[in-house]
Amino acid sequence: MSFTDAVLIGVAIFAILGAIGAFTIAYRRSEKAKPADSGLSAETLSADRSMEGVRVEPIPTVTEEPVEEEPEVVEEELEPVGSAVAVVETQRVVEVTVEEGGVSRRQFFNRAIAGTFFAFLGMQGVYYLAFFWPKLSGGFGTDVDAGAVGDVQGSVISADGSVVPLFVPEAKAYVVPAPPNESDQFEGRSVQAAGLQALFQRCVHLGCRVPWCGPSQGFECPCHGSKYSYLGEYFAGPAPRNLDRFQVEVRNGRFIIVTGSVLETPRAPSLSVNYPQGPSCIGAA
Repeated sequence: MSFTDAVLIGVAIFAILGAIGAFTIAYRRSEKAKPADSGLSAETLSADRSMEGVRVEPIPTVTEEPVEEEPEVVEEELEPVGSAVAVVETQRVVEVTVEEGGVSRRQFFNRAIAGTFFAFLGMQGVYYLAFFWPKLSGGFGTDVDAGAVGDVQGSVISADGSVVPLFVPEAKAYVVPAPPNESDQFEGRSVQAAGLQALFQRCVHLGCRVPWCGPSQGFECPCHGSKYSYLGEYFAGPAPRNLDRFQVEVRNGRFIIVTGSVLETPRAPSLSVNYPQGPSCIGAA
């Protein structure tokens, strides 16, 4: 079969199919154009013709008021949004007054930080004021009344002549007898009054409290072994100087310790009293 024959056969088949399609469309249109009574029988048509000229009253109908029914809620399943669907989010900015909006988060944090900072400054100010402000009466840092001069003098010397320091807690000081001859380094500093002097209880090495040692008749620090005579003069250990002391005075027969200032003195070149006079309380010197 040649190419021309194949084309002619194809054209013929196409023409036949076109004719069949046209016939089918025309037939369907003719079916729709038939009258409504074309499918009725002859008896039915004759019975309908016998009723010509007869008036038929319509059956009255009762009209009922429609009852509103609640709309039926139909739950629809939401189809998942595909990856190709873009969701556009819009933002609406509404300006409000300060009274309506209140305090924002940023304002709250800023005010909290500022309040904390100023509270810290206030606490520091109160602390420094209390530290530098002199106390008017009572306690360390003021003029402390140790008692009547006669009572204090009688309490620091025992019956056998040994020294027994009087500890005054409010002044943090030991009251001890003063030497007959005042050292040159104490001249004009008012560290003696009525044959008495007051020594600070703190060791000058690292600040430990120095207890009294009766057998040796001196002060011996248990922390690092520094030792002092009962006059507070350095004897041994890592302490860099003598025990610190306070100014003292007699007012109206009362022995007053002025604890507002601490007097420092270097190591004495030689001891003014015999020390130690007995065994040490913390070991050998």
